Amino acid sequence: MIDLILSAGWPVWPLLALSVLALALILERAWFLRHRHVQADDWINPVMVQCQTALPTLQQSQDLAQSCLLGQLLAAGIERVRQHPLISDSALRQSLEIEGRVMASRLEKNLPILATIASAATLLGLLGTVIGMIEIFAAQSQQGHQPAQLAQGISIALYNTALGLVIAIPSLLAWRWLKSRADHHIMHMEVACERLVLQLQQLQRLRLR
Repeated sequence: MIDLILSAGWPVWPLLALSVLALALILERAWFLRHRHVQADDWINPVMVQCQTALPTLQQSQDLAQSCLLGQLLAAGIERVRQHPLISDSALRQSLEIEGRVMASRLEKNLPILATIASAATLLGLLGTVIGMIEIFAAQSQQGHQPAQLAQGISIALYNTALGLVIAIPSLLAWRWLKSRADHHIMHMEVACERLVLQLQQLQRLRLR
């Protein structure tokens, strides 16, 4: 393995660095975007049901905020209503939208970097191919036969191309998978927030009767 890396020339080192970074980002995002961390249904559903008849207590809101990311978002809306009982629907929606944008940015964090790695790995592999071709042409243009230099150029061209694709393809697939998970969570958050607003609106009407 070491001999293969050394025969690939200097362009292989940036590719190896990108592979380590891509693996770290994939593992971090996969752990962050797991369902339990974003949507703890066993905490969310009881609070949603309770909001139909009564506002959750302060302790319940704090527990909800600590349960998951969606819990933080819903707890912020509940506390907004607790502090401003006569808040309008538009003001509550605007408050949740602002909090939701912050939450969405946390869900999508580092995903653009992973997409960039997929593109950069392909380009670096192509760069290694070009450098290998230069080595080959240099060996051909010199007087006499230079088999060692010719073999070195072929190794650089082929190994870097292959390694670039080996890094780029899994990174691209992981990015698409993680992006779809983030989008799914964001959509679920939007639906949950709208459901909460409607329930709190109904609760306000019951209080005013």
